[in-house]
Amino acid sequence: MTKKLADLNQMTLPGFSGAVGDTFERASWVAEAAWAKRPFSSVTSLHEAMMGVVRAAPRERQLEFLRGHPDLAGKAARAGAITDDSKSEQSSVGLDSLNEAEFARFHRLNDAYTAKFGFPFIVCVRRHTRDSILAQFERRLGHDAATEFAAALLEIFYITRLRIAAKVTGEGMPKVNGRLSTHVLDTQVGRPAVGVAVELYEFAGKAAHLIATAVTNSDGRTDQPLIGDRPLPIGCYELRFAVGDHFRSRGIEQGDPPFLDIVPLRFSIAEPEGHYHVPLLCTPWSYSTYRGS
Repeated sequence: MTKKLADLNQMTLPGFSGAVGDTFERASWVAEAAWAKRPFSSVTSLHEAMMGVVRAAPRERQLEFLRGHPDLAGKAARAGAITDDSKSEQSSVGLDSLNEAEFARFHRLNDAYTAKFGFPFIVCVRRHTRDSILAQFERRLGHDAATEFAAALLEIFYITRLRIAAKVTGEGMPKVNGRLSTHVLDTQVGRPAVGVAVELYEFAGKAAHLIATAVTNSDGRTDQPLIGDRPLPIGCYELRFAVGDHFRSRGIEQGDPPFLDIVPLRFSIAEPEGHYHVPLLCTPWSYSTYRGS
């Protein structure tokens, strides 16, 4: 249940801790210390105050805090012995439905990481696809201890910023969501292409999974963003536009089969809180794109 920032600012310590104490994994002491810094002028400043408590804590307490996080797709997660927030976050990218080979790969990486750094691999999974998480895992195993400790705290920042944004409403909300949008322009006639079916696929390895469908409106755009109201997961994507149907509906001779029928645009996302606008400009015989805004 969400709370209003104004109400949080008036709460006693038990009420405040009960409302946001579970934001930081198994570390209610963070909320207890942040409570003394009220009132908060914005939801962003509330989160910054809580992160400040973690960053100001002694190294041993920080390490204990990091060790309180579960392994990604680990045995505890499989058994359901993790917090509700962690369970929801891991399931959002399918880490609760890995096959045995995938589970074994995560298990090997978890063991290697913990053996090297002394705490679990921590990443804000809601900002990544499964492929991106694995790429992060492999890359960060090459870090030295100081670099990786800082990286873990940065991921804690991203994780808890999303959790606070879900728990508290009020002035100065933190920026946690991105947006992916598109439009189709029929450059042969210089106007929006209406009624074009659009499919969005996310790649996991070489496999493409359909995650959204839409049809362009009178402005050549989709009525809603293809991804919105959440971070854009870092990864590889493909948009597929059924332009052949559009030109057939206009009575354009395209050949049989048509030169262009389904136009694919493959692209990557690297900024989870960014706006990616990926348009298609097309004729029956050519097409182009760019990253717009």
